[in-house]
Amino acid sequence: MRREVDRIFLENKARYGYRRIHAELKKIGIKVSEKVVRRVMKEDGLEVKIRKTKKYSSYKGEISPVVPNEVQRNFHSKKPDELLLSDISEFAIPTGKVYLSLAVDCFDGMLVTWRISEHPNADLVNGMLDDVIANIGTKSKPIIHTDRGCHYRWPGWIERMEINVYTRSMSQKGCSPDNDACEGLFGRIKNEFFYNQDWKNVTIEEFSHELDMHLHWYNEKRIKKSLGYLSPVEYKQSLGFAV
Repeated sequence: MRREVDRIFLENKARYGYRRIHAELKKIGIKVSEKVVRRVMKEDGLEVKIRKTKKYSSYKGEISPVVPNEVQRNFHSKKPDELLLSDISEFAIPTGKVYLSLAVDCFDGMLVTWRISEHPNADLVNGMLDDVIANIGTKSKPIIHTDRGCHYRWPGWIERMEINVYTRSMSQKGCSPDNDACEGLFGRIKNEFFYNQDWKNVTIEEFSHELDMHLHWYNEKRIKKSLGYLSPVEYKQSLGFAV
């Protein structure tokens, strides 16, 4: 059992705490309590390190009319492609900065799509939205909730939303809980992938590739308690949805 705990922890790059490791042990027929798993992890020095940093902000003032907050902090939906959250996050490494723009589905936490760039510009965000449109097609008309960042108030974003009859929703000014689910997602990504890693001598291209691989892992392999300890891909497949 101890060997399996160590293996699961290392295979998931020190991202799993005792609850997820306990769930993985059950899948392979090892039945022990969470308390035992936690004790073994402590004895073996298997610790998930957590760190917090200042959130990247793209707010540039009220550059276009505000739209209502259609979500009101209810980050749940009963079917896929009904409610999406979107935001941008910054990753600063010694060789430069990298920006991630993504959309997450509130139905199951699936990352619908993402784009990675050295520049937090309209091409990054609009390109990500183009990918959402390509993935969803005409089968759904989701609400897409964002903060009041400038990218979501420029003509390119607004035009794409209107053409595809998607509903825009925005947080209140300076009210981070209004987009808390998306900010929490970025926090998990950074805690599990970015913080406490040595990125010295890593190029922007190498970092972007590693980040992209992590996001695929997040969708395909990372188990979630709220999904019955399945990954978003596994959960969606279990319900008969195409992935």
